[in-house]
Amino acid sequence: MYRKIMVPVDLAHVDALKGALTVAGDLGQHYETEICYVSVTHSSPGSVAHNPEEYEQKLEAFANEQAQQHGRPVSARVIVSSDPAVELDDKLLKAVKDMGADLVVMATHLPRKLDAIMPANGGKVAKETDASIFLVRP
Repeated sequence: MYRKIMVPVDLAHVDALKGALTVAGDLGQHYETEICYVSVTHSSPGSVAHNPEEYEQKLEAFANEQAQQHGRPVSARVIVSSDPAVELDDKLLKAVKDMGADLVVMATHLPRKLDAIMPANGGKVAKETDASIFLVRP
């Protein structure tokens, strides 16, 4: 049913992604598909890496750990943004299209009142793509 699963990852908050990572791994095994871990990062130094190249190395290491844990082929893609907080949804939508992902597994938060003003990233991605979206709440 699925050929490629995309999983947005923020290496600064991996603990918050555990549920989504488990779901993606399980679905990858069930559908015998590749899992691509995608991360949007800033071009300037951050808490995880000094530059996008170092961030990419860390994301690839993370993806390889997930491959060992779930037994699925993986890939990693870093997308550089001048303002990840503002551009995140658009960058993720472009990644879904560019890589031909037909399923996106995303961690999300519980609904809150603020979502009426600032909707969660998963909602926008689900609204604007043909791919199936699986939102995993804590």
